[in-house]
Amino acid sequence: MKFKAEIDVMPHDALLDPQGKAVSNTMKNIGLPEINGVRIGKHIRLFVDAKSEAEATKKVDDACKKMLVNQIMESYSFSIEVFNEK
Repeated sequence: MKFKAEIDVMPHDALLDPQGKAVSNTMKNIGLPEINGVRIGKHIRLFVDAKSEAEATKKVDDACKKMLVNQIMESYSFSIEVFNEK
């Protein structure tokens, strides 16, 4: 089976996010002062061939821990669904 994973990676809340801070400050300059606390992360989409959703979940979690996420500075969450090519 083929699964699609959508992964969101964000800096830990306790860490400074210079990109997010710059965007927050710019919101004031463009007339949107009510938007603040911006945090900038990344979104990753990948496809996994696996026999079950549980196996796909394990593979995606392993990929996050081993390569995609710096767990010292970032946290992650993901969702998995069966991918039906049309």
